[in-house]
Amino acid sequence: QVQLVESGGGLVETGDSLSLSCAAAPDIFTKNPMAWYRQYPGQNLISQRAWVATIGTDGRTNYADFAKGRFTISRDNAKNTIGLTMDALKPEDTAIYYCNVHPKFRARSWGQGTQVTVSS
Repeated sequence: QVQLVESGGGLVETGDSLSLSCAAAPDIFTKNPMAWYRQYPGQNLISQRAWVATIGTDGRTNYADFAKGRFTISRDNAKNTIGLTMDALKPEDTAIYYCNVHPKFRARSWGQGTQVTVSS
């Protein structure tokens, strides 16, 4: 049973914006804070996935330092989806982006992620 499906990635240029989306199974979405994580090129371990941002069931948000001021996380409770809008993208934002519950040690089965590539 697929529980998390990420989409919206692509190839963009430095300074561009991109919006990602994650569709979650209702039993995951409604009961948990949700988060975005990312995995940099050349890394293969789940433990290496870096936390990007969190949104609680109450809508409160929290961001990693590198995401503050550039990324915006959102959740649509009617559609069981979370979004990540990324502005002013940099080459170092190149990664595979995943969504899952927060904190990561409570993660459910990971989806395939969505690739974001920022060219310089």
